[in-house]
Amino acid sequence: MPYYVCKGAKLKCSMGSSLSDLGVIHPVKPVYLHGENMANIMDIKPMVNIQSFGQCMSLANPTVAAATAANLGVLHPMPCIPNTVAPWMGGKMDVLVKMQPALLSDGKLMCMWAGMIEVTNEGQK
Repeated sequence: MPYYVCKGAKLKCSMGSSLSDLGVIHPVKPVYLHGENMANIMDIKPMVNIQSFGQCMSLANPTVAAATAANLGVLHPMPCIPNTVAPWMGGKMDVLVKMQPALLSDGKLMCMWAGMIEVTNEGQK
């Protein structure tokens, strides 16, 4: 059973080397769950909502591809800078948070560098 996702949820990227925290910033009339801001499917802004996942290992990322080419074809991970442009898949369409569907813990988000971002902990206390 999926749960609602809140600020501080733990995220994992299939191409990243470490976990990240979800940032949820709704300054005007935020919606709270257990004292934390609830997330919606549009909380996708890189380095605001979606933080770095450590080192990126995807050759679709131009910096990783260039570093790997310079390393004679041996994979050379580079710092992760997420590139997310589409909404999360897996929202609760009949529960709105700031006029958008609420994000659920089974949600998935694609990074343009070929990574699949998933929620590993929903952030509820």
